[in-house]
Amino acid sequence: MKRFTARYGASPLHLLLVLASFALTGYAGIRLLSGQEPWKVVLWFVGAALLHDLVLLPLYSVTDRAARTLIDGRRPRAASGGTPRTTGPLINYVRVPVFLSGLLFLTYFPLILRQGNRFTAYTTLPDDVFLGRWLLISAVLFALSALALVVRTLRSRPARPAAGAE
Repeated sequence: MKRFTARYGASPLHLLLVLASFALTGYAGIRLLSGQEPWKVVLWFVGAALLHDLVLLPLYSVTDRAARTLIDGRRPRAASGGTPRTTGPLINYVRVPVFLSGLLFLTYFPLILRQGNRFTAYTTLPDDVFLGRWLLISAVLFALSALALVVRTLRSRPARPAAGAE
């Protein structure tokens, strides 16, 4: 077992899971490409890859750099002078809710923007609630992130001595 782990770099379970994921991906690809017009699937996949690599990646890289600069520029300096106090990367308290909110928007944008005109016909449910719900979920995500930041900040403060203790 040690010899396999040293040679492969991970446990046999990892290899089994990787092979199973490749098999599942291959099965999904075969099913997708065996439809009526497989070229549409290929076109969609190539278009999504190009959109991500040429538009979205530079966009969120620049946005992340700007947010890091803004947050790092406002961080308090340590009492000794030079370097900022580090309680962990503060940008992650912004990144996580933005990522989750963006993922929800990406998944449900036709319904959020009221472009899913067949939703009500198929489900008999109202389609005018998605924008409000997405905004509410996003607000809750940001509030939870802010709460986590406050808790982490309060826990990382050094304890002050009691008023009468010497």
